[in-house]
This record gives sequence, structure tokens and C-alpha cells, in this order.
Amino acid sequence: MAKKKPEEGPLNLTPDMLHTAARVEDRFNEWIQNRATDHSYQRTVIAYDTYGGTGWVRVLGRLVLTPNGQPAADVHASIRGWKSFVNVPLPNDTAWVRVNDEEHMVTSDRGGIIDTVIPGDFEPGETEIELWTDGSLVDSAAVRIIGEDSTFGIISDIDDTVMVTSLPRPFLAAWNTFVLSEHARSPVAGMAVLYDRITFMRPATPMIYLSTGAWNSALTIKRFLSRNLYPMGPLLLTDWGPTTTRVFRSGKEHKRNTLERLSREFPWMKWLLIGDDGQKDEEVYGEFVENHPQNVAAVAIRQLTVGEAVWAGGRSKRHGRGQGVPWIYAPDGAGLASRLTERGIISTI
Repeated sequence: MAKKKPEEGPLNLTPDMLHTAARVEDRFNEWIQNRATDHSYQRTVIAYDTYGGTGWVRVLGRLVLTPNGQPAADVHASIRGWKSFVNVPLPNDTAWVRVNDEEHMVTSDRGGIIDTVIPGDFEPGETEIELWTDGSLVDSAAVRIIGEDSTFGIISDIDDTVMVTSLPRPFLAAWNTFVLSEHARSPVAGMAVLYDRITFMRPATPMIYLSTGAWNSALTIKRFLSRNLYPMGPLLLTDWGPTTTRVFRSGKEHKRNTLERLSREFPWMKWLLIGDDGQKDEEVYGEFVENHPQNVAAVAIRQLTVGEAVWAGGRSKRHGRGQGVPWIYAPDGAGLASRLTERGIISTI
């Protein structure tokens, strides 16, 4: 079961079937790519932390052109968000990944994103992959191999769950994303302590962060998590802009599809789903609980403050769904920890 290869994604549509907005984006990317090449931008691979099973690894990365060819900014530097968006994507290009001393060729999608599965034999625990392309430096990323002996994990939202961003506000969303550095973002009180407590009690607990944020912001988010002492784990983000069928990507669909994928990849796992009550998480988690109650240990929802709820467009009117699965509510990490302990979720995992 652990070595079953995950299902492949759908094939890309032919160019004449692409949504008009996607065609416009592709032409713009081609134009900006030519300009970047003229200005001596260098081919670069950014490797993202990822996960896998004992028979496969999911490779995540991005092929881009950057001014200096550096795959990643200094993890200790204060970087303004807009600098993450000046990189030029390299669509439908090739790179190489080294896994277990074996090299494999991988291909980026139309946004420069590499997301593919490499088969192999892996031991549960931590390992590393390396990614590079023609003329680039080599970048590496951590991989968490999840075996069948690991039966409990955490899937956490990011925005307004681990960091206060009030992303639904259009102006502040742009300000937080493009202008502020991660130093200016505030951690949610007690959440890092809660996550650290759980992963300390069970060192084999995989930690996965699931967000509707853009891949461009992955390094900024990673620095924020590191600085605020959150346990590190893969970031499962999405790509901004039009798709082959839509003008804008659906963040709800991204979360829904990712949860479904994880349930197929690790059918024996029970996840603690952590999010907030700012409109979306309760609905998405509720659907997952109803469809896969055997894969959910509990749902923990951080309740927004009155001010955060106003700027977020209100609170979700949904309540806990799914027979036999506990739903825990509290305004911060300390409250969630207390209620999870009372319900036996932490002490019995």
C-alpha cells in the first residue's frame, strides 16, 4: 500500500483550447522572458520542501529566470514581498532532480512549476533532493518520507491560522504580499507552541502547511515559520493567474483537491486539520470529514477576533460536520491546546 504511486494529473489542454486569459498570460510571459534574457537574467531552479511515501517522492520546484541566478534568498534576510515576484517563469522547460543518487529529468508547467512524482525505494524519515537545470546552480530541499508506521499528522492553513494577514481584504492583501517583509507579519498567539508540543510528543508526526498563497511567496512564508519557531514542513501552495479554463484559480478547489490527494496517497493516516473560521476552512474541512471520516483525527478551528472577522468578510456560518469527528474551537493556540487535551486528541495520539 505504501508503495502505490499516486494518480497522475490531467493532461494539459491544447493551445487552441486554452482560456483567453491564459493565452494572454502565456504571451506576456514569453515577452518578459525575452526581455529578461536580453538583460542577462540567469536560469534558476528553486527547490521546495516536499514529502513522499516509501515507494515515491513528490518533487516540487520552480524554473525561473533571476537577476543573479541564486536559487533562494538568505533565510535570515528581510525580504520585501514584491521581490519574490520579479522572477520570470520558464514554462514547459526541463530540469534534473537527484534522488537517492539517481537522476531524473522533470518538466515545468506553463507557470514554471515542477510538480511530479518520482518512484524509488525510501526509508521513512528525512531525506533530500537536488534540482538543477542547464547553466544553473544546484538547489536542495528537504523531503519527509511518510511510512505506514506514521498514523497521525497535521495539516494546517497559514493565513489567519499561523500568521495574521487578513488576506481577504484586497488592499491589505496586496500590501502584505508585495510590500511588507515577513518581519512585519504577526504570528497567531500560541499556535507555534501548540504545533511544537504535538510534534515533540510524536516526533514522527508529519507537518504539512496547506494554503491558497502563491508559490512566489513560498520562501517568504518559510522564513516567517522559521523565525517564529513553527515546525518546518512542506508548503502546498498554488499558482496565481488564469488557468486553461478559468480567469482566476480557485483557492477552495486547491485545498479540496490537495486533501483528496493526501487521502489517496496515505489512506492509513489520520490528520488533525487546523484552520480558521474566516469563511472557507470550515466548509472545505467539513466536506473532507464527511467524505473521509476515517482520515480525520479532529478539526481545530481558530476563531478570528471581531476586527479580523470584519475585515475577512465575516465568519463562516458552518458548524462542525461529520459523525464521530471532534470539532474544536478557540481564539488562539493555548485555547486549542486546552480543548484538544480535554478531548484526548493530544494525549492519546
